[in-house]
Amino acid sequence: MNSLLVDNIGELVTNVAGSGEGGPLGIRRRAAVLVEEDRIAWIGPAAIAPAAARRIDVDGAAALPGFVDSHAHLVFAGDRAAEFAARMAGQPYTGGGIRTTVGATRAASDDTLRATVRRLRAEALRQGTTTIEIKSGYGLTVADEARSLRIAAEVTGETTFLGAHVVPTEYADRPDDYVGLVCGPMLRAAAPYAKWIDVFCERGAFDVDHARAILACGQALGLGVRVHANQLGPGPGVQLGVELGAASVDHCTHLDDADVEALASTGTPETGTGTVATLLPGVEFSTRSPYPDARRLLDAGVTVALATDCNPGSSYTSSMPFCVALAVREMGMTPAEAVWAATAGGARALRRTDVGVLRVGARADLTILDAPSHLHLAYRPGVPLIRQVLHNGVPTCRP
Repeated sequence: MNSLLVDNIGELVTNVAGSGEGGPLGIRRRAAVLVEEDRIAWIGPAAIAPAAARRIDVDGAAALPGFVDSHAHLVFAGDRAAEFAARMAGQPYTGGGIRTTVGATRAASDDTLRATVRRLRAEALRQGTTTIEIKSGYGLTVADEARSLRIAAEVTGETTFLGAHVVPTEYADRPDDYVGLVCGPMLRAAAPYAKWIDVFCERGAFDVDHARAILACGQALGLGVRVHANQLGPGPGVQLGVELGAASVDHCTHLDDADVEALASTGTPETGTGTVATLLPGVEFSTRSPYPDARRLLDAGVTVALATDCNPGSSYTSSMPFCVALAVREMGMTPAEAVWAATAGGARALRRTDVGVLRVGARADLTILDAPSHLHLAYRPGVPLIRQVLHNGVPTCRP
């Protein structure tokens, strides 16, 4: 059997509560991890580590589960750097730039889109992301949404149909007709390549009735539910997500007490059930918008995830370490909470139990830091701290 021992780990974050120090992080000191094929076969003290065919000595470095980025938009063409510059000069973000990317994406070839997806997926992997979700949403025609998901499925099993991103220009005066297209031919063409369905339930995008109808159609075809909710202002998106049993409601920037209570009522981090609040601090950084109040959610018992929302308009970053640092600095999270949210929290948002955690039987995804502790992810923002990544048990990159 192909075996690999990752040895001499100074601090190992397992995310198995009760298995070590650090509460939910389950930190082990002076540890080793035995990998057989693509799974973890043993975890324990380095002093009694079993033999293996190969060995990596990390010389006292910290290691943690690979990051789980549960919200990304990698299938697109074009560039919106000028829009970013305008925002930095004071122009507010409204989401209107999505249609600019739609035009460029429709005009792009499959090979152009594929090259962008693979480039960004590799970029994320170099920064420790071993599991990533990828949405469609920049095609907004039957053919373009289907091909977007087909291309995304080449690099991940976590694909999301987002035909209801915005109403495209040609349907601006006929939103009901566009919803009919999304629920009918577009969904039928996209569903074979999708695991999830998502809707941008927001002022200027889709109202709650349209969003509910679209998500219900996706559920009828066996797709799991996700919702873009409460990003630009207060609204019904969070409540709708809870009503439909969504795995995750994402953004959660503008919440009232009822929204927080609804999320808390669905489950807790300890139970591993319910609707996760996925926070996307790269968006607030890029749009100069208010950051979500993660502290409020955590104190209420809501399960929180962090993700990049990597896209060309509102958050063009693929760096989960950057999002961890932002969450600690701007959103009231402790370093431990942010690391858990970027790993185990993301796994919960995808309803996965085999990633975001290091235990026997889990997928062998490890991120090894060029640092002695997970604290350095927030303590040293912007520094390339990822020394090595194991993905499915294979050492994939070493900067």
